Amino acid sequence: MQKILSYLRKAIEHYNMIEEGDKIAVALSGGKDSITLLKGLKALQRFYPNHFELIAISVNPGFDFFDSSFLEKTCEEIGVEYIEAKSDIKEIVFDIRKEKNPCSLCANLRRGILNSTAIEHGCNKLALGHNEDDVLETFFLNMLFAGNLSTFAPVSYMDKSKITLIRPLIYASEKEIKKFIKRENITVMNKNCPMDGISKREFMKDLLYKLSLEIPNVRANLMGAIKRANINGWREIK
Repeated sequence: MQKILSYLRKAIEHYNMIEEGDKIAVALSGGKDSITLLKGLKALQRFYPNHFELIAISVNPGFDFFDSSFLEKTCEEIGVEYIEAKSDIKEIVFDIRKEKNPCSLCANLRRGILNSTAIEHGCNKLALGHNEDDVLETFFLNMLFAGNLSTFAPVSYMDKSKITLIRPLIYASEKEIKKFIKRENITVMNKNCPMDGISKREFMKDLLYKLSLEIPNVRANLMGAIKRANINGWREIK
């Protein structure tokens, strides 16, 4: 936990993610990243100088094997209020729209539900479990498929919903998160999305892995390039 907390504090302080009196909703999918984020923020809450409230919100997309009872039990053990937002995402994306590339629509629908549910429960911030690998994979996706140099920002204020998105795990690699889950013997929910393992993001994940074998410092170099390239939101505040 100490290592995870060090990654969290570094990101939170570099980008001023948590302010006094915040009420933060953690987007809890039940995977390794969101559970690590929830546990990390709960541990941080005990001693962080800026006091903040914490709840967890899960969007039930209607996929098989989505286990709300597991998520509720996980939150109970951590000591965080659990809220489930039921949705028709599976039906809309796969049955009605029959999307060939469903990830973007699914993510947008899920984000909208998370935002509205967080606001409904008095939250001003929504914490997402994107890690360092997600930052780099998104950078590659945008560069290779869209022809632009961009990735999601550590902090994003949503004008329409008046809520701020924060991503406190951006300095933690997927490898370190997996180590934490294994060391702490934490159970995570089985993946329930039908696109797991076959999306463009999986291709980027494989590309990043192969580059890491050939260029040991490639991850640090890419993160440095993102910060130096004046990509929106990546200029450190502290």
